This record gives sequence, structure tokens and C-alpha cells, in this order.
Amino acid sequence: MTRELPCILILSILLVIVNGSTTSSKPNILIILIDDMGMNDVSFHGSNQILTPNIDALAYNGVLLNKHYVPNLCTPSRATLLTGKYPIHTGMQHWVIITDEPWGLPKKERLMPELFREAGYSTHLVGKWHLGFWRQDLTPTMRGFDHHYGYYNGYIDYYDHQVRLLGKNYSPGLDFRKDFEPNPKANGTYATEAFTSEAKRIIEKHDKSKPLFMVLSHLAVHTGNEDNPMQAPEEEVAKFLHIKDPKRRTYAGMISSLDKSVGQTIRALKDNDMLNNTIVLLYSDNGAPTVGIHSNAGSNYPYRGQKESPWEGGIRSVGALWSPLLKKQGYVSNQAIHAIDWLPTLAAAAGVSLPQDLQLDGKNLWPSLSEKAEPKPRKFIHVLDEVFGYSSYMSDTLKYVNGTSFAGQYDYWLGDLEANEDDPLSGIYEEQVLASEVQSVLGSHSLTGDQILQMRSEATQKCPAIEGQDPLQPHYRCEPLVAPCFFDLAQDPCERYNLAQLYPLKLDQLRQEVEEFRRTAIPSARVPFSDERADPIFHNGNWEWWNNTGSDSSAGTCSRNLWIILGSVVALVFMNRF
Repeated sequence: MTRELPCILILSILLVIVNGSTTSSKPNILIILIDDMGMNDVSFHGSNQILTPNIDALAYNGVLLNKHYVPNLCTPSRATLLTGKYPIHTGMQHWVIITDEPWGLPKKERLMPELFREAGYSTHLVGKWHLGFWRQDLTPTMRGFDHHYGYYNGYIDYYDHQVRLLGKNYSPGLDFRKDFEPNPKANGTYATEAFTSEAKRIIEKHDKSKPLFMVLSHLAVHTGNEDNPMQAPEEEVAKFLHIKDPKRRTYAGMISSLDKSVGQTIRALKDNDMLNNTIVLLYSDNGAPTVGIHSNAGSNYPYRGQKESPWEGGIRSVGALWSPLLKKQGYVSNQAIHAIDWLPTLAAAAGVSLPQDLQLDGKNLWPSLSEKAEPKPRKFIHVLDEVFGYSSYMSDTLKYVNGTSFAGQYDYWLGDLEANEDDPLSGIYEEQVLASEVQSVLGSHSLTGDQILQMRSEATQKCPAIEGQDPLQPHYRCEPLVAPCFFDLAQDPCERYNLAQLYPLKLDQLRQEVEEFRRTAIPSARVPFSDERADPIFHNGNWEWWNNTGSDSSAGTCSRNLWIILGSVVALVFMNRF
């Protein structure tokens, strides 16, 4: 008996060591979420003005998502990613959460981090939240994330990390957190660099006995506060002297810093032996706001429109998927995919079982993307905003638009780049991609310059004229505030030939399909009310929760419908102002 005890003790210690060093078989998930980047702002879509070699290398080694769709605004887009549902089915379809408004993503919704944590994942959010913080139970670490390092609002200053509401008599407030605690120590660190450092720290300290789920939700390339919106490190801006417009030049510096971050983050996964079992998804939450509110000089050209519009420029997003788990890699996918699809797709890829009662709108597209299957038709309700009164819908290649935003100010082809402003290195573009940090980390010897140029050509959008037809002819004109329009994106990806007058029966069919979606929509959760209790002066100079009633009923003694009506009036005044 005395001989057996040391053996049992040694065996127990060995088991603890083995179990402690076991690497999870489930894949790590890294979602790199970019804010407000245009389709024409990455070089894998053909632009030579701003080169993004790390982002491009990720796309060329994986799946370049050429028809990736998203809601057209920050809050609805982020809600869609985390719920797998259209905004009309979560109440998040109207506007964004303004800093002092008392509402958020309803607690009844079960989010991707909750579901992945229940499946054994360690869950982290680095960067932007923008799904509500007026109550503490709406904040990230109360919604499934084990850890949050970042901010609650739609934007912050890139260096001092404050939010300053210039139109209201509020004190400036710090919006930078490490879990629940304010984090003033990061003051002075450029936000992109701060978030990258934290992502690397999480990866380096990660317990590999559990799989990692991380959303790296960048501030870039959203603007900062209105008094200093465009911010980038001087050394990054200096790389773009070929760009004459100083705003666009600073924007290029913001993108360059972001591209560098992608390289450093992928390098961290490699250095910590995690890359060979990781799925990386990168995309922008919506199109770039070329002009207007929070405009960053981004470009969605040649697509029509921009952020917060019903057009392709607002809802079509830069996207790439990479993983060694993909059976087919190094191709351009023209499968229509939407942010609603990522929850079921990533769950299926990770072997995470989802509850049957989630009522998801998205589909599992992992087999299709992994095996390079032929694209299948999809139907998407892109926008259905009853307050601003416009809708955008797609049935396979047919695109329906009824009404528009901001009195039609964003209904044009915005962001056409200046001639003769190519990056001096664009002549050796493929060499820049092959020399990038991401390419050196992935170590793929199969990627060649010819393949890069071929994929880039496939992903570069042209606006072909329809033979014998002039888009300026009266019957092709689209005035969505007067009458609904529809387009055939297969022939007309840039939405120039309105077919409504030529095919009225098809128009009516599309209208009826939108009505079917409208019947399933729930009321907007927005409470368009400025609650002065949010003022940082009451919270030690911080933006933080100001009500902990624990109820999703946000409108006090007024009914939600009254707030929606009031919000509609305010919105109309606001739209007319801009």
C-alpha cells in the first residue's frame, strides 16, 4: 500500500500536467471588424492609391468575399453579427445608439459570445461595442464576453480616448475600459495600436486548453470627435504624399496603421502556435461615409451611394475569410453572403451546437465557402426603416429600392479617386503583397504574383454599359423618393439602369416580397431621448451606465411609440439640416 501511494501521486501529477497542456481541438475564432471602410479603400479591389498588402495577403491566401453584405450603419451591423438576425427582428433597424440615449440590444437576444462561451470558448472583445451601455447589464462582459478592452460608444478620440458631444452641454468624458474599470493609462496611445497590443497580449496569455473567440473591433477608420475627426500617426500619413487631399491623405494613414495591425495580429497567432487551428474573418461593418455626417473621405466607388444609404456603396462590404481548415483556398467567392450568416457559419465550422429556438435569419455557408461551391441565389432585406421611410431588398440579382435617406444626398456615385495619385509602389504591387508580414507568416509558397493579379482582376468592379442602352434615358431614371426602383445587379452592378418602368410586374413582385419581411418586423427599440444623467460630470469624468433598473423598458412614463414619433420628427429635422 505504501508503495502504491507514490505511484498514484506521480500519476495524478502527470495527469494534471497533461490536461493543463492539452490544446483544444475546436478552432480559434478571430473576427477583425473594421469601421467605415469603403470597398475602394483596399487594394485587392483594384485601387492603386492606398496599398493594403497585409489585408490583401489574407484575402489571397483564403477566400476573397466579393459579394459580402452588411447593414448600412454601425449599431444595426454589429447587432446582426452577434445575433445572426436582421435588425428588423431585434429592434435595431433604426439609427445608431447616440451616446446619451437610454436603449440597447435587448437582453432577450442570445449573442455569439454567449453561445461560444457555453461551448467552452474564452471570449474577448477588443475595441468598439456600440450596442448600449445605459445599463450595466447591457455592456460586453454582461453579454457573453469574458473580457472587454475598449469603448462603449460609436467613436472616441484616437489619442485621449474621450467622447466630446459638441452639440450638447456635457463635459468631455473618457470612454476607455478594461472590463468595468476606466482605463486612463492608455491615454496618448493611438487607438489602433492600443487595440493591437491588447489583442496580442490576449493571444500570448491564452490558455490553449480552451479555444479562443475574439472580436477585434477597431475604431479605424471611423472618424474621431467632430473637433478633430481625422487622426493618424505622422509617420503613416507621410507615406501618402502622392495624395493631394489632406483629409484623404490622413485617411490613408489610418488605413496603413490598420493594415499593419492585421499583420501584427496574425504574427501573434503564429508565434503562439495558434494559427494552424484558427479561422480569421475580416470585414467592414458598412460602407464608407464619403460625405456628410462623420465623413472620412472613404471611397465606395464605382458603387452607388455610401454608408447609411440603400445603395450598394452602403451595404456591400470589404470581406475576407482565411483558415487552414478551408478545403479550397486562394479564390474569389461570388457567393452572396450577409452578416446574418456568420453566427451559424462559424458555429458550424467550430462544431458549436446552437439552440433550436434561436430563430436565426442566417444560413451556414461554411461547406459552400470551404468547398468553393457554385454560388446559390439568396434573398436579403438590406434596410427596412419605417421611421426614415425607406427600404432596400435583394432577390438573387434583382435589387429593389424604395425611398432613400437624407433626402437623396447620398444617391450618387461618390468617392471617385483623383487621377495620377497612384502609390509609387503600385507598379510592383504583387511584390508588396508577397513581402508583407501576413504572407511571411502564412508561408504559402503556392501564392504567386500571377495568382495575385488574377484574383485582383476578378475582384475589381467595372460598370459596363448595357449595349445599345443609355442610362440617361428617362425610362431608366431612378427617383426613389417619387417611386420605387429596381436593378439587375448581374448586368448593372453600379445601379444605373432602373428597370421599374420596363417591368412593372416584376417590380410589384419585389414589392410584395418586401411586404412579407415587413410583416415579420418588430418595432424599433430606439429611444430617441437625451438623458442628461449620462453626463460624465456625474461619473467621475467617464462615460458609463447611469441606470441599473434591470429592465428593457427604456422610455419611462412615455410609451415607446411616443418616443418613436418624437424621434421621427427630430430625424426629419436632422436630415434636412444635413
